[in-house]
Amino acid sequence: MNSITHHPEQLVAANNLHINYDSFGDKSHPAIVLIMGLATQMIYWDEQFCKLLASQGYWVIRFDNRDNGKSTWLDSIPPPTSLALLTNAVFKRPLGATYLLSDMMQDTVGLLDALQLESAHIVGASMGGMIAQEIAIHHPHRVKSLTSIMSTTGNRKLPKPSAAFSFKMLKPPPKDVDKAVTYGMHVWRMIQGNYYPFDQPKVLGLITRALQRGFNPAGNTRQLAAILDSPDRTEALNTLTVPSLILHGEDDPLVLVACGYATAKAIPNAKIKTYPGMGHTIPSQLYADITQQILDHIKAS
Repeated sequence: MNSITHHPEQLVAANNLHINYDSFGDKSHPAIVLIMGLATQMIYWDEQFCKLLASQGYWVIRFDNRDNGKSTWLDSIPPPTSLALLTNAVFKRPLGATYLLSDMMQDTVGLLDALQLESAHIVGASMGGMIAQEIAIHHPHRVKSLTSIMSTTGNRKLPKPSAAFSFKMLKPPPKDVDKAVTYGMHVWRMIQGNYYPFDQPKVLGLITRALQRGFNPAGNTRQLAAILDSPDRTEALNTLTVPSLILHGEDDPLVLVACGYATAKAIPNAKIKTYPGMGHTIPSQLYADITQQILDHIKAS
């Protein structure tokens, strides 16, 4: 694993933004592009996870979404207010998001263009899975295979988190960096669930590093607005011919496993694998199995 080359971070122009990425493995090998979720930087794709994928002959690319980490922040756009988010939750009133998941899709396609990749294997987690689905819908020729992890179709009628969990998650994140570390640890504990051991030193290091790379609460809220205002993808997913794999935790408290089953049902011939005890994180104990599921899927595509 130590022999896998880690190419350092750099910025490229994509979709009129600057997107920050790094990569693992031989750049001449077939590409796997990893798209991370809401308010979550590329470093949450663990290096060990990336190297496991790269070790079987792939160039693995991870990047910061817009409004996150070291990619472009859209600071000129005010985020939705807490009242607007509450109104959306209760009355389903649109937020008037300035950008949608389809715009974030174009960021990823722009990254493919910048890296001169005609197509790639696309893997997305949570919001990243939504973006990956958008690419497969609108740019199927760019997608060799689709893997959607702990994600959903955008159908608002699917089961939602419990009221108690939602209430805990609705608390606005602190703007103070030190308090943000404590808040981040609290959120990670909640979304991971209770089955797998909570690796406090590792999570603390990850959250601290993320805050040092780029602390952007307003950007996180703009990303959330993009999710909430984007349309249901179910009907469009029905038309996909891209080989698709759905992976989901059976104990996911944020995006319930029913959403994973709905995604698999929506995509013709999609395969699904669920993991008992897995919440809304990818525990290190499952890295070997999950990466092998992705690699087997890619090789069969």
